Amino acid sequence: MIRLGTAGRARSLALVERSPLRRADPRTKLALSLCASLAVMLELERLAVFMGLYVLVLLWARLLPEAGRQVWRLKWVLLVLLVVDWWLVSLELALIIVLRLTLLAGAFALFFSTTTPGELRLALEWMRVPYRYAFSLSLAFQSVGLLDDEWRAIREAQRARGAWAPPAGWRGLGAWVRDLVSLSVPAIVMTTRRAWAVTEAAYARGFDSPHRRPYRQLSMGRLDWILLAGCAAVAAALIFWR
Repeated sequence: MIRLGTAGRARSLALVERSPLRRADPRTKLALSLCASLAVMLELERLAVFMGLYVLVLLWARLLPEAGRQVWRLKWVLLVLLVVDWWLVSLELALIIVLRLTLLAGAFALFFSTTTPGELRLALEWMRVPYRYAFSLSLAFQSVGLLDDEWRAIREAQRARGAWAPPAGWRGLGAWVRDLVSLSVPAIVMTTRRAWAVTEAAYARGFDSPHRRPYRQLSMGRLDWILLAGCAAVAAALIFWR
């Protein structure tokens, strides 16, 4: 589970175990997410068709609520862009911009909501990413919740000592930015200590061993081939659509 803090409270991004994509190979889900992110280059008509198909896929995978939450956090940005682009340029450009940002915001919902950090590392290793980089990326993905917990603990401790207080309106915004130094310095120190501890633990467990073998091996199943074939068919239809 990944915990992300916002406005003094924590929210969790847990694996959706009931999703059919949870059983799929992480390489398949990564390919689907990359294809969805590349679809932002389509024209308005094709982009609208792809958005409809992508919503159906999310609905089938039981991930539509999670993708909707990702997009909902950008509601004001999307609204401002829609109004400004419509006013200054045209409605067509405004719709293209909004649809593209919406697709990018929800493109990787099907991957990160159904994939563990270990599965992400295996997928990156299969893509010939060096082990140390694949391990670092998966560890960073896994450490987001820990960093958020540390940041909230520092903020609560500083607030209890009277060294930090949330901004009260726009007038206190400058003082609030200056007070962030009292939060950033201990956060950097604690993050550095954690990084050193993780590094020592990794090397103690054979991180740099040339004969390292993963416990789990990736394998493609029937569901993976069906999803990849469907993705290829949709991509070909959208590319050659006249």
